[in-house]
Amino acid sequence: MKKNDLTYQIIGCAIKVHNILDGGFQEVIYQRALAIELERACIGFDREVEYPVYYQEIEIGSRRADFIVAENIVVELKALIELEDVHIAQARNYIEAFKFETGLLINFGGKSLEYKRLFNSKIR
Repeated sequence: MKKNDLTYQIIGCAIKVHNILDGGFQEVIYQRALAIELERACIGFDREVEYPVYYQEIEIGSRRADFIVAENIVVELKALIELEDVHIAQARNYIEAFKFETGLLINFGGKSLEYKRLFNSKIR
């Protein structure tokens, strides 16, 4: 399956979650519901995956991704009224730090689902 097809499927699962739960819950509630929808769609994923972060090849800490889908797409969730540039930068940093080509930033907090497809500019 192509990554674009897979990102569309993930977004479809997120839309279903948002249509059922609407806004107003904490991020963890949406994370649990999205896991159910991904399983129902037979999309392989891991939740709360911890990855090391390096500075000049020295490990300086770690970050946890909400989802890693099909071992190659980072999915970061938010439950905010509105996404801001800092949230997009955070998700993009995860994609680059974890060395993934693509990712999704999904916000369940607004009146309608908001999502951004992000790409790792360091991978060509």
